[in-house]
Amino acid sequence: MTTQASKPLSVMTPLDPLSDVLRSVRLRGSIFFHASCRGEWSALAPSSKEMGPAVMPGAEHVIEYHIFLKGGGWVAVDGQPPQRMHEGDVVMLPHGDEHVVSSAPGVAPADEAAAEGNWLFRMRDDPKPIPITYSGDMFCAGSSLPTQESSTVILCGFIACDLKPFNPLIDALPRLVHLPAEGVGAWVAPMLEHAATETSARRAGGGALLQRVSEMVFVDGARRYLDSLPPESQGWLGALRDRQVGRAIALMHAEPAHPWTLEDLGQRVGLSRSALHDRFVSFTGLPPMQYLSNWRMQCGARLLRETRANVASVALDVGYDSEAAFARAFKRSTGLPPATWRRAQTQGAA
Repeated sequence: MTTQASKPLSVMTPLDPLSDVLRSVRLRGSIFFHASCRGEWSALAPSSKEMGPAVMPGAEHVIEYHIFLKGGGWVAVDGQPPQRMHEGDVVMLPHGDEHVVSSAPGVAPADEAAAEGNWLFRMRDDPKPIPITYSGDMFCAGSSLPTQESSTVILCGFIACDLKPFNPLIDALPRLVHLPAEGVGAWVAPMLEHAATETSARRAGGGALLQRVSEMVFVDGARRYLDSLPPESQGWLGALRDRQVGRAIALMHAEPAHPWTLEDLGQRVGLSRSALHDRFVSFTGLPPMQYLSNWRMQCGARLLRETRANVASVALDVGYDSEAAFARAFKRSTGLPPATWRRAQTQGAA
């Protein structure tokens, strides 16, 4: 791979790698359901692959989250022990796993299909959040119990994001992220409730408010999970907290077009070439130069999507002095040549 001399990139210099990734993977959020529950209840939430076409059409990946506004319950992902939830807690499913939300472990989920048919696709364009009710084995879409009659009230939201060319955050998060109420920002529940009320009232701009607040919940959750990790944690998030590897990642994110070498990075972070290589791989599973190549592809994708720059210009901006070399690398990452990928993104947005 050939690179040019360092030059300014046509995107903002990141404050930190986590913020940079969150900006580049196009977070789009929405609060979709307002669930009122009473008595013994249980709901099966399908995987994001099944739910995605209804709640976030065209999204490459969908993350679901729940915030318990009143009461508590349990959230269970297959293969893991159920997680107890209390009032004010937030739970996120970063990998889009099928899961059960219930009043107690082992309660059989209500048969939503039998009760309402294909209700989700039928109601997906209704004003959000869509009210739903669970009471015993009864399920009803389109209506909710009064708050005083509900033992548990839950807001359910979805976050769409890109996985390609490169999104190291999703793989770094566990299948279930539990954010206890005492660790969740005091603004979260009031802001979500306010956004939901705004949308239900069909006020102008309510949908945009709902989307932004939903995205903020995910960003806040990712930050809090990072803060909770022990010092010896591995993975990409653990790498960000390591003094030398985190510094190397920050340097590559800040100047992806710079002609970095392993020796150059090692000198900047105070490690030998071999020590940096081994330490970087132990955290991220990738050699530093492979990480750089992946990040350049992500920067290139963002420029292709957000600007009108031609492919040759984008190639230069992310560190390639050959359009052909950039196109080959981009196709390996996304499965499509840059121009074809850009057209597909434009058509998808339309």
